[in-house]
This record gives sequence, C-alpha cells and structure tokens, in this order.
Amino acid sequence: MINDSVIEFKDATIFQGDVPVITNLNLTLNKGEFVYLLGKTGSGKSSLLKTIYGDLELTQGFGEVADFKLHNLKRKEIPFLRRKLGIVFQDFQLLSDRNVFENLRFVMKATGWTDEVKIKMRVKDVLSKVGLESKEQVMSFQLSGGEQQRISIARALINDPEIILADEPTGNLDPDTSEEIMKILLDISKQGRCILFATHDLLLYSKFPSRTLMCENNKIADSVSLK
Repeated sequence: MINDSVIEFKDATIFQGDVPVITNLNLTLNKGEFVYLLGKTGSGKSSLLKTIYGDLELTQGFGEVADFKLHNLKRKEIPFLRRKLGIVFQDFQLLSDRNVFENLRFVMKATGWTDEVKIKMRVKDVLSKVGLESKEQVMSFQLSGGEQQRISIARALINDPEIILADEPTGNLDPDTSEEIMKILLDISKQGRCILFATHDLLLYSKFPSRTLMCENNKIADSVSLK
C-alpha cells in the first residue's frame, strides 16, 4: 500500500516555552486533503503550524512532515523542509516597493532559482493558477486585498510544495472575496496538495464543508460536526 501521508504526529506534545499547548497529538494528513483547523485564538492552532514549518521544536513524541523527522530536525534542514511547504498568511506579507513579478522573483532567488528564463515561465504559470496573469507589472500596494491574497497563494505555489499551510488567509477579506480564495485553495488541493486551513470563520466552513480538526482544551481531534 502506498503511503500518502504528508503530515504525521504520534503521541506528540507541543510546547510554548515550558508550557504544553497541545498534548497527546495523534494526527495524519494525506496528499490531496483539504483540512480545516478550527479553534479560538490561543487554542494552539498557530503552535501546530509553527511546529510543522520548523519554527517550534518538537521535543516530545514523533512528528514527520514531507519526509522530514520533526523530532530529530537539525537547524540546517529547516530551509529544505520549508521548500516543501507553502505558507499563506492573513496579512499577505508582500513587498510594497516591488511589483508582482518582483515579489515572486524575490522568493525564487532566495530559494535557489538562478535561470531568469525559468523564473519568468514559473511566475506566469503560478499567476495563471490564481487568475492574475495580467497583473505581473502592477505594484503590490495597488492591488485589492483579494488580489494581494491571490498573489500570496501564487507565491506559496512557487516551489511546487506538497503542503500549504493557510493561517487565517481570509481574515482581512470580505465574504465574497473569501469565497474566491476558498475556491482557489480547494482547486489546489484537488491537484494533490495537502492544505491545512486554520480559521475561526464558521461561515466558510458551512459553505465549503471538509475534514475538520478542532483545537480545544490542549487537544486536537477530528470533529464530525460543529457544536
């Protein structure tokens, strides 16, 4: 049987400093899954995401992300782990003094791309995936909030990641724009990528139901339905 898991934790505890924020974590996420991570602010959602991308050290239990062992992760391995991940934030984090092409090129140069022809082709490819091929030369500050978030999704796709971590990606967007972003992310998951979508937006959840993890009382577990 082929192992399709891209994120796995067994008997793990995640700490912030000396304080355990998530205990007894047993979790498997597979290729092509779209998974909500629901929970109140401070419930541990961000701590889980930080552990997955190597910002928080896993000191107790087993953790594996894209074939990297989190419990034995060396500092020099973290950049290589992060190339297997795409991260989409609530606040876009685009460079306001550069146009769309330069924003994407900046990330590519930082992650080892050197061939300018290939860079141009890849930028066109990822912009087409989010429907913004015509915005390549537009300055990022001239884009609407929804367009900026679509660019940040394109940026997350640059290195063809196995996993996309979306941390409240619709938090600053109006409902209609939020739905557009959701549809783009759902399409991306159908192409075989695992998407972990942290949110507390229950309206989105109700419109686009999918597997859901509830984060509460220092635990993360699959939820069949929302209470």
